[in-house]
Amino acid sequence: MSSPCDPQHAPAGDVGAALMMIDSRLKAIYDGRSETDAEQQALTDQFAVSLGPRGVDDLLDGACTLIYMFMQWLRMAYEDHDKDVIESVVPNLVATMRMMPRSVRPEAIPTMAGLLVAAGTGLSPSLWRKQYGDWTMDEMNPLEATAFLLAEHINRLTDDRDFATRMISEALTRADEG
Repeated sequence: MSSPCDPQHAPAGDVGAALMMIDSRLKAIYDGRSETDAEQQALTDQFAVSLGPRGVDDLLDGACTLIYMFMQWLRMAYEDHDKDVIESVVPNLVATMRMMPRSVRPEAIPTMAGLLVAAGTGLSPSLWRKQYGDWTMDEMNPLEATAFLLAEHINRLTDDRDFATRMISEALTRADEG
């Protein structure tokens, strides 16, 4: 029986824009810029405003698609080593988010953990979240942080700072060609 949260029913959203934002954050961290500089933040804010309401929804769906794709890759990687992705990834990401109180408010952490579990069990994070109402402004930074932390986790596992971004870029290219 198909779940209403099955990824085949979910909009993919603007995966390219979501990936661009995550890749930008990864590069900043890898370059030693742990804080977002004022110019970078202004560009990000300007970009978000330029999207309009529909574009923001597409960006949110794109971020959820990234989370799903990252968790599916991690699930396969951990299963190759007889490990469970939920047990291996979720506690570490939750612990990391707890250490980021300025970016991730404590009350948003259970929702982000739920997104990870949904994605790790093959459900659409976007449709899973939709069951509980619309996204809130307080969930925007935690959602970005969740996608970022997954990408960084994959990059660390592969010992390749560009692996997660390249993996999604290649998937998007194959989808465009197909």
